[in-house]
Amino acid sequence: MVAPKVMRGIVVLVLWFLCNAVFGAEIKGVRIWAGTDRSTVVFDVSKPLEYRLSEFKNPYRLVIDFVATELPKSLKLPSAAETPIRNLRFARRNSNDLRVVFDLEHRVQFDDSQLPPHKHYGHRVVLNLTPKIRGAGEVVESSSTIPQAPKGLANSTVVRDIIVAVDAGHGGADVGAIGPTGVYEKNIVLAIARALVDEINRHDGIRGVLVRDGDYYVDLRKRMIKARDAKADLFLSIHADAFHDRRVRGSSVYVLSQKGVSNEAAHWLAENENASDLIGGISLDGKDEVLKSVLLDLSQTASLDASIAAANAILDGLKKLGKVHKQEVQHAGFMVLKSPDIPSLLIETAFISNPDEERRLSKESYRRKLAISIFSGIRTYFENNLPPGTRLAAHRSHLVSRGDSLSVIAHRYDVSMESIKLANNLVGDGVRLGEVLKIP
Repeated sequence: MVAPKVMRGIVVLVLWFLCNAVFGAEIKGVRIWAGTDRSTVVFDVSKPLEYRLSEFKNPYRLVIDFVATELPKSLKLPSAAETPIRNLRFARRNSNDLRVVFDLEHRVQFDDSQLPPHKHYGHRVVLNLTPKIRGAGEVVESSSTIPQAPKGLANSTVVRDIIVAVDAGHGGADVGAIGPTGVYEKNIVLAIARALVDEINRHDGIRGVLVRDGDYYVDLRKRMIKARDAKADLFLSIHADAFHDRRVRGSSVYVLSQKGVSNEAAHWLAENENASDLIGGISLDGKDEVLKSVLLDLSQTASLDASIAAANAILDGLKKLGKVHKQEVQHAGFMVLKSPDIPSLLIETAFISNPDEERRLSKESYRRKLAISIFSGIRTYFENNLPPGTRLAAHRSHLVSRGDSLSVIAHRYDVSMESIKLANNLVGDGVRLGEVLKIP
């Protein structure tokens, strides 16, 4: 005969196993970060779990169904300015699932991911919410097993924003360089990247997205992939240099070296031989090896030329802020610069090993000036290299200045003189000083 005390222990143990079989995970809390272009919601969870996302309208709601997840005693959304979330609700669903509902101010684009434990953070489910422009549809769903990339606009006549992917170097266990007072490069460059994205998003027709938006490490190739998933028109990797001589100072801008271009071609062909979006939407599927190599070489050459143009414009912007370490754009084989179809550059914003520059980089006001200087270069680059299909390309114009002629203007924007004349109802080839011309 089993003693009562032992029996009670067995019953408790059985009940514990039954509960854990039904409720495999627990929501420990929820956090939110609000940015100018998106809001990030983080669920701290006890273990990896399954979930399902659904979007509803009238009114707009985002619903997350956590599978086999324990009902928390409380779940309160922290207050944060300028988020699309009005309220959070939660309840039991299907006896063992947990449903969390976000009441929204407007429709949102969402993507999701699960992150493993790192340092003092445990398992996390991360949702990124951005304003959404889509055709009518009652419900849009996603699976937790495949991260959702931003969807393209269904109507090809609708123009899009220019996208700039801003990558904060290092992160997580990779702290990068360390300044004289112990400042970590990973923290400084993330703050600079956020300031730059904020500056970019202050302007119409262009949008910045962060490749790394927290203290975690992103694989170098994954950074390139994330930029491609965001359909980026330009990729910027932000760093803060270090040198054993603490007197060395100033910023530098790098693009990929020619050796790095040739070495990477074989990798991309091997890993992406059937990718339809590898080189600007031209599928490599079914092409022979010689043609594949030629197509990729053309794409890489155009991308490197654009990278150099962007790098020169940004270096000019940095020169206006202060001393630069290298007067010319530098070439190196950095992995993050090896995308064959996205103009990419790496910015060493300053030497964190220099005490004066470490002190400046630690100040929000200086990081703001740095972001403005970098953006001035971005703006200059895109004024002369507007991607087709973007809002700025569709509404670009030119203010006629001294020295301008119709042929000079046409050459600058890579269009014909006749197309400019047709767009502006011009009869002859003459232009007037101060006249604003539409550029087709």
